[in-house]
Amino acid sequence: MSSILKETALLEDTNNESFWMPGNYQRTVKRTQGSFQVCNELVACFQERARVERQYAQHLSDWSSKWKPLVENSPLYGSLLQAWQCFLTSADRLSELHSTICKSLVSEDGDRVKTWQKETFHKKMFCGFRESQDLESGFSRAQKPWAKRLKKLEKARGNFHKAARKEQAARDREAHAQGNPDIAIEKQRKIQEQREETEEETKKMRLRYEKVLEEVSRYAPRYMEEMECIFDQSQEEERKRISFLKQAFLSIHRHLDITNNDSVKAVYSELHHVIMSINEQEDLRWWRNHRGPGMPTDWPQFQDYAPVEKPKKEKRPMEVKEPLERNVMIGGVKVRALYDYVGQEPDELSFKAGETFLKIEDEDDQGWCRGIKDDGKEGLYPANYIEVVL
Repeated sequence: MSSILKETALLEDTNNESFWMPGNYQRTVKRTQGSFQVCNELVACFQERARVERQYAQHLSDWSSKWKPLVENSPLYGSLLQAWQCFLTSADRLSELHSTICKSLVSEDGDRVKTWQKETFHKKMFCGFRESQDLESGFSRAQKPWAKRLKKLEKARGNFHKAARKEQAARDREAHAQGNPDIAIEKQRKIQEQREETEEETKKMRLRYEKVLEEVSRYAPRYMEEMECIFDQSQEEERKRISFLKQAFLSIHRHLDITNNDSVKAVYSELHHVIMSINEQEDLRWWRNHRGPGMPTDWPQFQDYAPVEKPKKEKRPMEVKEPLERNVMIGGVKVRALYDYVGQEPDELSFKAGETFLKIEDEDDQGWCRGIKDDGKEGLYPANYIEVVL
């Protein structure tokens, strides 16, 4: 018994959810609004993926920039060093690729969806879309006569069931009264008349119910034809939307699928080639020739003595002053001669080791200072021949 009730309830729920029931076409109408929202969510979804691609590209670039100087200064050398460096240059190339993917997702795929959305969905001034309103009007117009007939049928069925219940109650009273000595004959006759009246009323309601049901059944094909006509229009619009979104997904897939990208294949093909080019014999030979016994060396040989002449200092007229290039010391700094020096030019000082005098100009770019002796003679002298007296 419980299983029968469950099946009946399930059948009623299915019937209530049916497209043909009044108002249930709203799900098809709302599909337009849902498709518009899907476009917004699709753009937002892959804009977020674009940010992931951009961040990944930046991480690759940062990783490469961080390790390049460390790798260059690492103990590795030769083909092994080249292989490690190739990983970093490959990361730079992949960073550029993922930056391109980011731009494609935003400027190509995102803009494409937005443009199609704007061309496909036409917003009304106050709310909703023109496409939704057209479907709403079409379905409502087709369903209005059907809904009126269903309402009439529901009323006729209710009247018939009500009459049938009264008839059943009258039959039950009559059956209870028959053969009961406690109920008077007159009362039993009235119960019988009531049963007959309810039978007539039930027959009358049944005929009316059947007539309305026949009318509804005759109208059903026309109703179905009109509803399906509007529904087919909705389906065609939805077919176009599905077809477009399929192409949009394929475009996104093409941009994201780097497994078939020639640039990526070239990056990893070159990286693989460089790794396979690691040659231990060549690396060992390089180390021998640049860091080992193979390096050229000037072996010790007898070298005769050759006196080194002191380079002539550039002569400079005494009257030429260069206040901007040399520091002139006011009052001078007391210095002591470390060695004997005999001036070889008229503008040079001569002094003995231990002799003191004043330095009045700092050392120039040729290693000469200017000084003045106690007797007032002023001239140049080698800066490394003196020391400051503290």
